[in-house]
Amino acid sequence: MGCGNDETDVSLGEFREYLRRLAVAQFGRRYASKLDPSDLVQQTLLDAFQKLEQFRGSSERERAAWLREILVNNLADVFRALNRQRRDVARERSSARLTVWLEALPTMPADQAEKNEQLLRLAWALSELPELQHVAVELHHLRGLSLAETGQQLGRTEASVAGLVRRGMARLRELLDDSSD
Repeated sequence: MGCGNDETDVSLGEFREYLRRLAVAQFGRRYASKLDPSDLVQQTLLDAFQKLEQFRGSSERERAAWLREILVNNLADVFRALNRQRRDVARERSSARLTVWLEALPTMPADQAEKNEQLLRLAWALSELPELQHVAVELHHLRGLSLAETGQQLGRTEASVAGLVRRGMARLRELLDDSSD
């Protein structure tokens, strides 16, 4: 591990398997194919080595708890990054579908520039909505699904979807009104 003394390097390394098992237990099936526990453990040990002067304990149990806390923070960072990537992909797909839908509308050549500007404003406004509102508005208004069908797609009740669509549309109006000023 570099610039530390060999005793410190070994004492942190003794926790490698312990940390790996904790990481694997936290991944679950959903993330197992996307995450390598060895990478997470390596990052945790590197972080611990770099923050060694912050460790205030004296026992192996305290060191294990400190390392576990670093591992949990690293896991949280990884999960946030994965969820952010998933949302970005969903929004890209949604924007692509929106573009296809709007391009299918009949227009005159003179209206093309205005239509493109409206499309950009709408795509931006949709991307500003919370994920569930974004998807609910898209399914109901852009794809033409009923509230019940949208609810089935989202695994929500019809009443819940109605609320998502209502709040999403209200927020879209606000965003589009603000962007036109």
